[in-house]
Amino acid sequence: MPDRVDETLSTPPPSPDVVIVMGVSGSGKSTVAKGISALLGWEFAEGDAFHSEANVAKMRRGQALTDEDRWPWLESIGDWISTKEQAGESAVVTCSALRRVYRDLLRRGRPHVRFLHVEAPSEVIQDRMEHRPGHYMPPSLLPSQLATLEPLEPDEPGVSVTNEGTAAEVLDRSLHALGLRKDPIA
Repeated sequence: MPDRVDETLSTPPPSPDVVIVMGVSGSGKSTVAKGISALLGWEFAEGDAFHSEANVAKMRRGQALTDEDRWPWLESIGDWISTKEQAGESAVVTCSALRRVYRDLLRRGRPHVRFLHVEAPSEVIQDRMEHRPGHYMPPSLLPSQLATLEPLEPDEPGVSVTNEGTAAEVLDRSLHALGLRKDPIA
């Protein structure tokens, strides 16, 4: 018998942390998620990239997606998250995740998932959408997203932050709310 125990063998590896940055289109999800990725070295995925060509075409035409349109998209994002969790890798992904049922699907069998809901007043979001170049989501779909949005419930793993101030302030507030930074930057 060895006289001492190798503690590196008995210490489990840290659990991965997967943050889904959620909210309506134009709320600032991508900016916050990219900031988290850059600061923490986590892999970042843009949820919009998981949409089918048919979904993108539908939104370009100003048509809101139905649940039937969204299920395969959500499953694709969920598959990506599962790959990260199985590899023990922390990651951040954007996804509107507007309804509780969508968030439940994204968490199913994925114990390390939590949400960061980025909120902003509708008039701020509308202005951003109107001045955002090259995005397929037209501002005309904002009212349908706001009507569909179900805020995080107390039993869901996640936090909400307002998108007020500079991008750096919102990122700092987000990291603090997630417990990824202990002291907010003054």
